[in-house]
Amino acid sequence: MKEYSTDKIHNVAIVGHSGAGKTAIAEAALYATKVITRMGKTEEGNTVSDFHEEEHRRSISISSSLIPVEWEGYKINFIDTPGYADFVGEVMAALKAVDCALVVVDSVAGVEVGTEIAWQYLDELNLPRMVVINKMDRDNANWTRVMGELREAFPDTRFAPLQLPIGKADAFKGIYRLNTGTTSLGPEGKPGEAPAEILAEADDYREALVEAAAESDDALMMKYFDEGDLTPDEVREGLLAGGRKNAYVPVLFTAATDCIGIHALLGSIKLLAPSPAESVSRTAIDKRSNETVELVTEDGGPLVLRIFKTQADPYVGKLQYLRVISGSFQADSRVLNVNHNEEERVGPLYVLRGKEQITVGHLHAGDIGAVAKLHHSQTGDTLADKEHPFELRPFVYPQPLYSVAVVPSSQADGAKLGQALHKIVEEDPTLQSHFEDATHELILSGMGNAHIDVAVHHLEEKYGVHVHTATPRIPYRETVTRKASAQYRHKKQTGGAGQFAEVHLRLEPLESGSGFEYASEVFGGAISSQFISSIEKGVRQMLQEGVIAHCPVVDVRAVVYDGKEHPVDSKDIAFQIAGREAFKKAMQDAGPTLLEPILNVRVIVPNSQMGDVLGDLNTRRGMVQGTEQIAGKAVVSAHVPLAEMQRYSTDLRSMTQGRGYYTAEFSHFAPVPQQLMPGIIAQVQKVAEEEH
Repeated sequence: MKEYSTDKIHNVAIVGHSGAGKTAIAEAALYATKVITRMGKTEEGNTVSDFHEEEHRRSISISSSLIPVEWEGYKINFIDTPGYADFVGEVMAALKAVDCALVVVDSVAGVEVGTEIAWQYLDELNLPRMVVINKMDRDNANWTRVMGELREAFPDTRFAPLQLPIGKADAFKGIYRLNTGTTSLGPEGKPGEAPAEILAEADDYREALVEAAAESDDALMMKYFDEGDLTPDEVREGLLAGGRKNAYVPVLFTAATDCIGIHALLGSIKLLAPSPAESVSRTAIDKRSNETVELVTEDGGPLVLRIFKTQADPYVGKLQYLRVISGSFQADSRVLNVNHNEEERVGPLYVLRGKEQITVGHLHAGDIGAVAKLHHSQTGDTLADKEHPFELRPFVYPQPLYSVAVVPSSQADGAKLGQALHKIVEEDPTLQSHFEDATHELILSGMGNAHIDVAVHHLEEKYGVHVHTATPRIPYRETVTRKASAQYRHKKQTGGAGQFAEVHLRLEPLESGSGFEYASEVFGGAISSQFISSIEKGVRQMLQEGVIAHCPVVDVRAVVYDGKEHPVDSKDIAFQIAGREAFKKAMQDAGPTLLEPILNVRVIVPNSQMGDVLGDLNTRRGMVQGTEQIAGKAVVSAHVPLAEMQRYSTDLRSMTQGRGYYTAEFSHFAPVPQQLMPGIIAQVQKVAEEEH
């Protein structure tokens, strides 16, 4: 591959709903630029972009992949991203590495939930974008209806078609460029005559395009008012300025599986997409002075790199994708991981094309490549030279929504499980794993059932660790609702040295989140000071075991207020036992109750489905905190018990036909309703007895 300077590079993410044809567009771009001689298909598992076994098995993209192509003196780094909602972390990371996005929309399905989610992320990053209405060769393809859906879904956006499609359904054969009046026909994008019916309607669409171009520049607007038209070069100038300010969104048409419209798409990217030097500037923190610095994307600037993806490669080990934010990145060099203040030794640099690794000597500012075998670095980290330790803002990923308990299939699998889990979480930061002390389970959390299923297959295929999964148990807590006192005398005589301890203990409820407090009100030497701490040891044993359901005890204050000891038989173990038993007796009289974790849930659905969501949350014991309207969507905020939300991601998709999504995070613990406690206690006790 040739070497390209910063002004000849375009970094473009391909985003949209699953099945819209994102991977097909990347494949067609490779075919149009003669990198490949035959186009693969997602369903056949032979595309350059989808090279993981899981992608072949599922016939969908589950991981973002880099697809660079060369077009008329420019290098276009496409990042093909997954469209399925479970793999949104891949999309979020990819968007941090690009300067522009193609939002791919199916010509029949129109605007779908994946379109809306991608659009939301693009708005948050203020990234320029183009809409590609794909699959124009399908029966029932209707681009004017899709345009209407786009305007309805994103009412604050001005959409301007740059082209008109020539032919419908299986007769779709190319596009007509409104600005230049030229055509691009067939898989080779050859020029030809425009049909009369296209010319008849082209004037109105071109006028709208000229208006969009004029409104982006005051001088062009004045000329348009004076003369009523602009030259093609002036229109191109206005479109370029307007697109980068998101004043309008260009709309293009393709049938990617037949490579129709792809040449015109590549030409539009070359002309209208910003280069890294023209993109939104990035800021960083100077770790020496803690001041904010603005980074300019140029070779002469300080070296600053961002790792946006980590991938386990079977041959080179850990492979990390990175974007050169500033400076020129040389192979066989040393850089500083600013996040961990660790030096990294860099070996060869790679330009990736799917799984193909092309070795290069260096990367110019703004380019995207990969390195292998960094020891201290992970996704989201900033690499820089030692003289300029600039740190970019960290990635912020959504909280996981779906969890499973992971159980190794054998003792050998158990020995390898911890390290394997660490590796897959390092590859995908939207996965999280932790050991839940309350239930003694190893929990793996992700964005949905498919996400977890892929992670489990990775454990087996990449690391040879076989596991089975189950719905996690709820990490309940125990607490008290009123004050209560109890006393317990421990006396043991076995013929030799005896054991004696008497403890008088009072329990008091504390505010939620207070944890545990221990105090002594013993005066006059009734219990020696060393045995006061022995009593605390016994009490703390019960905090972990619980009294009514083997759950941890929280938000309680234990006070030792009296007791007795024996000058010979009193020992540490005796007071531990007495303290433990006194705690159990006092808690039984202190109105013990169970606490359950409550989530703060935010559900976003179409307005027409808000009633269904409210009704469903009510059946889940949800407490609605409020509703609002944002960008034509209904947003419901509620507090819902975790026990009712474990499989909500699947249920919500079914209820809303995939158009609803939600976020959830832990809020607080709250008492379990009295009518539910007997059943929960019986269930928890049964599991605890089976484990013991």
